[in-house]
Amino acid sequence: MYKRILVATDGSTLSKKAVSSAIALAALSGAELVALKVIPRYPQSYFEGSIPLSAQDVARVEQQWAEDGQAVVDAVKKAGEAKGVKVKALTAKSDVVSDALIAAAKKHSVDLIVMASHGRKGIKRLLLGSETQQVLTHSHVPVLVLR
Repeated sequence: MYKRILVATDGSTLSKKAVSSAIALAALSGAELVALKVIPRYPQSYFEGSIPLSAQDVARVEQQWAEDGQAVVDAVKKAGEAKGVKVKALTAKSDVVSDALIAAAKKHSVDLIVMASHGRKGIKRLLLGSETQQVLTHSHVPVLVLR
């Protein structure tokens, strides 16, 4: 059925449900799981809404985000291995989550992407966009969206 499944995680409650489902699916199909947390870059200009920080402070913030992201995927790896699933824990630095997910899916030759939909509606969806929608419309592999 599936040989390699990519699960996107951000550590949120809804994301943890997607991780649980992805682990269960991987266990059933004997697939390897690729757990990915996309880490944003620190905003560098006024127009991106940031307060100017020194290069050292920016590096410190980005390092903390990277460590936090690694902890999230390490938790997925631990949970997967407890269920007998081989898990590759990865982080990627990108400002566009959907692009990073699609690129990782291609790079790691996955058969399925599993991710959560945060279910934003109305003006919030319009203003914030939908990373899930972008993955659905641009991915070349099937996408399983969980709510």
